[in-house]
Amino acid sequence: MGNWTGLRFPDPFSTFNFAVEIEGLLVGGFTEASGLESRIEMESYREGGVNGFVHQLPGAATPSNLVLRHGLSAVSELWNWYDNTARGVIQRKNGTIALLDRRRIPVMWWNFRNALPVRWTGPTFNAGTDEVGFESLELAHEGLTKPLLGQALALGHGIADMAG
Repeated sequence: MGNWTGLRFPDPFSTFNFAVEIEGLLVGGFTEASGLESRIEMESYREGGVNGFVHQLPGAATPSNLVLRHGLSAVSELWNWYDNTARGVIQRKNGTIALLDRRRIPVMWWNFRNALPVRWTGPTFNAGTDEVGFESLELAHEGLTKPLLGQALALGHGIADMAG
């Protein structure tokens, strides 16, 4: 083993600063984006005469739905997309969730493809508070990618932070 003394790894990125783009449109200041998840389903295969284990073979990757949440405003782009889908006007869209650094420069991003809104949730009304109303949109999609360029920029950003 080598000498690890003085070796410092890049600090992890904070997740409070991000942007969401759908079909080239920055669709709002989101307060939360969740569901960046994909799982590979495993299939069991028993081989005749082999009793010590069961083969585990990878199957299809299945992404989770994305949930985008933001403060309610006069911009109705997300509602219109959901409403059109509910009325049978289907328009699948591609998009990106980008993690930004403190200067609001993208340092890493995930692309999703062929998304379709499957659930809209509106604000909760309460006359006893002055809280901001939120809406959320849940998107089913056909998979996530994490482009190599974004990975390289994130690595370069982390190394620059360590040096500076």
